[in-house]
Amino acid sequence: MTRHSTKRLLAIACIVLLAACDQGPPPGTRLLPDDAATVALGRKVYDAQCAACHGAQLQGQPNWRERDAAGRLPAPPHDAKGHTWHHPDEVLFRITKLGVAKAANLKDYVSTMPAYEGVLSDAEIVAVLSYIKSQWPADIRRKHDELNASAARNK
Repeated sequence: MTRHSTKRLLAIACIVLLAACDQGPPPGTRLLPDDAATVALGRKVYDAQCAACHGAQLQGQPNWRERDAAGRLPAPPHDAKGHTWHHPDEVLFRITKLGVAKAANLKDYVSTMPAYEGVLSDAEIVAVLSYIKSQWPADIRRKHDELNASAARNK
C-alpha cells in the first residue's frame, strides 16, 4: 500500500467515524435510573444545564403546550405530567444531543431547546436523562421500559 493510499484510507475512515458519531446515541444506549452514581451526576448536570428552563422540580414552564409570541413552545415538564416518558431512550438522547429540529429531521422547526453536542459528553447526557427517569413514579417508569422494549423490537 502506498503512502498516498494509506492517507486516503485514513481520511475515509475518519469521515465514516464522524458520520457515525453524528447519528446520535451509541448503539444500545440505555438510561440508568437505578445507578446511584449516574443519577447523582445527572442531578448535577440537570441543576447546571436544565433546571433554569425545565424547573428545579422538573415541572417545566407555565403553559408549556401553548406557543409564545415568537411561536416557540415553552420548556415542557420532565416529571410524570410531561411527555418526556413518551419517548424511548434513544430519542431522548438524540433530542438532548442534537436538538429537536435535527433529532426529528425537521428542517424549519425552531426551538428554544439548545443542542448539547459539544457541551455535554454522551455519558453526561445519559446521566441527566437517567436522573429525570429516576424521579418518575414506578408505573411511569414501567411504561417507559415497555416503550423502550417496543422500540428495540421495531428496529
